[in-house]
Amino acid sequence: MQSGHEKTLTGLLPALAGANLIYGLGMLESGVTLDFAQLVIDAEIAGMIRHTVAGVPVNDETLAVDDIHAVGPFGDFLSLPATMAHMREQSQPRLMDRRVREEWQEAGGEDAYVRARREAQRILETHEPEALPETVLAEMQAIVDEAEAEAGVRS
Repeated sequence: MQSGHEKTLTGLLPALAGANLIYGLGMLESGVTLDFAQLVIDAEIAGMIRHTVAGVPVNDETLAVDDIHAVGPFGDFLSLPATMAHMREQSQPRLMDRRVREEWQEAGGEDAYVRARREAQRILETHEPEALPETVLAEMQAIVDEAEAEAGVRS
């Protein structure tokens, strides 16, 4: 819990200030430890931060004032077409479990770390990165060659 709280705050505050990089994903103990499950959790937190920083559109459609008047207090907004059209606009985390406790417990009661560890293992076992274009590889090699030349290192 502490890690998630700290990761959210240390990512959200710079993002709200305009930063476009969230540092330290997967790191624990001030960067001494890297945890793949934490990396998966942090990637989800970063996605939620990006969603939050993008803001909430405020316009006639999203305000839905006519719908609010039509439904009235204590009415059913869930069945309205506007609700259905916009309900997926909120963040859609894959690791966070938003079910009620009873349903969560009946499904095994796994916490986010257990789910993240399983996802990290799946990624490690199945991910196949795309090859870098030859132009990028050549540019990277040129940078290495230049740095080695400046340092007097021979390849």
